[in-house]
Amino acid sequence: MEESEKTALLAITVNLGIFAIKYAAAGMSGSIALKAEAFHTLADFVASLTAFAGLKIAKRKSKAFPYGLYKIENFMALFISLVILYTGYEIMMEVIRSEPVAIRNSGIAILSLLCAMAATFWFSRYEKKVGVKINSPILLADAAHIYTDVLSNTVVLAAVVSSALGFPLDKVAALIVVGFITKTGLQILKDGAKVLLDASLDYETLRKAEKLILNFPQVMELKSLKGRNSGRFKFIEANITLRTHDLDKAHAIADKIENQIKADIRNIDQMLIHYEPVQKTEIVYALPLTDDQGSVSSHFGEALSFLIVKVPMGEKITSQVEVLKNPYCKEEKGKGILAAEFLAEQRVDTVLLKRDFSSKGPSYVFSNANIEILLIDEERPEQAFAKIGITLEAH
Repeated sequence: MEESEKTALLAITVNLGIFAIKYAAAGMSGSIALKAEAFHTLADFVASLTAFAGLKIAKRKSKAFPYGLYKIENFMALFISLVILYTGYEIMMEVIRSEPVAIRNSGIAILSLLCAMAATFWFSRYEKKVGVKINSPILLADAAHIYTDVLSNTVVLAAVVSSALGFPLDKVAALIVVGFITKTGLQILKDGAKVLLDASLDYETLRKAEKLILNFPQVMELKSLKGRNSGRFKFIEANITLRTHDLDKAHAIADKIENQIKADIRNIDQMLIHYEPVQKTEIVYALPLTDDQGSVSSHFGEALSFLIVKVPMGEKITSQVEVLKNPYCKEEKGKGILAAEFLAEQRVDTVLLKRDFSSKGPSYVFSNANIEILLIDEERPEQAFAKIGITLEAH
């Protein structure tokens, strides 16, 4: 049995026990308010029973419901919100209709209420903690419902104490508590309705997913990103442009993105990624340069700068030539990997090198970013590019 189901089952047991205590104390004291509160707890028992049923049903999948019945949790949360609102209404009507009564055995009534308050407070905090942990809307709704018992118990306790002292102040306190109960019920109603209507995921979750996707150097563009809740689970859909025309590589990249998002954002049921190859209008080349920027450097990571050359697709003459300083050439460790990541950020397609560094860090960076490596022997940049059929117009 899952943790959520165990918690809901415990809620049923706790509410049934508290109902029995309150009902017995109401009979011994003659307190109408305590009797009403006992039936309020009975409503909690029904709500917890509903929550348990919702959790059992929600995880089922079938041909008719291939995406699961997760929204049953939200539907049940809506039901619980209506129970909360109805409870507030009943308390308010009790305030209006009730007449002052002489309380018998007030000590028993007070003790039973204190025990009930301690039990409901502890359990509501515990259930909320579990609900937050597993992101279960139905447990969070039930925890909020049970917590209202602490407030309503306070009202009844005030009624019992004030009646014993001859100062009936319970009606004013009851109306204040009705306000809290109504606010809680409306908030749960609002949250449940948003999910049932497929409202978007919260901004923070979408922003985190966006950042995770764009951290992959193979992603050229994030065209669209949207998501929704279904019960405690999240569904996210992204449309991206990748730096590859190889379908196998594109699929592998999409899998990596999906796994990363599922690892960093909890309760993701499905991460759907639509990918398409980048429609490039130019090819970007990079070449490491020596100190004077006039010769090709044999040391990739230690090169002080890189010659960045852009060539329109299908042409052999450069459209743009610029020199970028290598910001990592002075690093003591990992300068090659850092320089490779720097070129990946510049959207480089091909790197010309005098020395092969296969099986080393930079080669893995280039492989992951789908950057091609071409080996050359030429000393001068114009000679190196001439070898691959490209004319440098300016340097």
